[in-house]
Formats: sequence, C-alpha cells, structure tokens
Amino acid sequence: MELSLFVSTFALTFVAELPDKTAFAALFLATCHDPFAVFLGAAAAFVIQSVVAVACGSLFSLLPSQWVHLTAGILFLVFAVMMWRRQDSGTEKPDCAPKTARFSQSVGTAFMTIFIAEWGDLTQLATAALVAKEQAPFTIFTAATLALWSVTAIGVIVGSQMKDRIQPQLLQRVAASAFAVVGIGILVKA
Repeated sequence: MELSLFVSTFALTFVAELPDKTAFAALFLATCHDPFAVFLGAAAAFVIQSVVAVACGSLFSLLPSQWVHLTAGILFLVFAVMMWRRQDSGTEKPDCAPKTARFSQSVGTAFMTIFIAEWGDLTQLATAALVAKEQAPFTIFTAATLALWSVTAIGVIVGSQMKDRIQPQLLQRVAASAFAVVGIGILVKA
C-alpha cells in the first residue's frame, strides 16, 4: 500500500464528505436512533458503495449523470415529504419497541438512507476515478472507506449529543427541510 496515495485519497474523501448530505443524514439519524446502530448501518452501506466504486472504476463516467442526479434528487424530495409528514409526536417513550427490533431497524434505516444517498455521489465517483487512474484498488478502497467511516463517526457523535438538547419535532422539520434543499439542489444540477 503506497502511503502517499493512501493519505491523499483519505484526505480528499474526508474533506469532500464532511459537508455532504450523507454526513448530515448520519447526524440526524443519530438524534433519534441508537448511535452505534446508525454507525453500523452507515459503515456497511459505505463498504458496499466503495466496493462498487472500486469495481466499476472508470465505468461510472459512462453512466448518464443527469439520470443519476435526477433520481437522487427525486428520492431526497420524497424523503423530505415523508419526514415532514411523519406523525411522531416525540412524547412516546423510546422503550416502546423491543431493543433488538429497534436496534436492527435502526441499522436498516441507516444502511438504506446512506446506501441510496451515496449513489452517484462525488466521493463515489472520485473513488472510481482514482482507481481508474492509479490502478491501486486496495489502497484507494481502504483510504476512501476509512475516510467515510471517520466522517460518519463525527456525525453520529454530534447527533447523539444533540438529541437531548433538541425537540424531536423541531429536528424532524429541520431534517425534512435539509433533505428538500438537497433534493432541489441535485435536481437543479441535473
């Protein structure tokens, strides 16, 4: 593993992902789900996304980016509407469901959110481009995945600290608005 390629890939991915929608998704998910479950689900989704990026390499550049962006934008708008309309009052006790079901549901929710959000993302495309250019799939996969996990860990830690300080209804509205803004932004670019 070439150290300079590892460090540059890690830094590029980390900086690109830090202000990204998936970092905010992890943050918001950690405010209402078990933080460890959110991290596990997101980490698994990032592993699969990195494997896809590495396996496809330069093939992503052949996909019509307009369709990828259009689909992602529409999905984010759908998520925004669903989140806005959710009827959780925030007054129910969190222990109303069995711990194992809640944990596994939280893992699944985090996995699906990140898995869908990351398709065609800048970091996934950058990972594919780096593999095509450098011909070092293991190094790039490892560095990109660790960077994505690091950003997710930061988001989960911040989100889990915020959950006791923010009203769930307010956070739900903020998250729905953020998803709508991201969706509109993606659609405008498409």
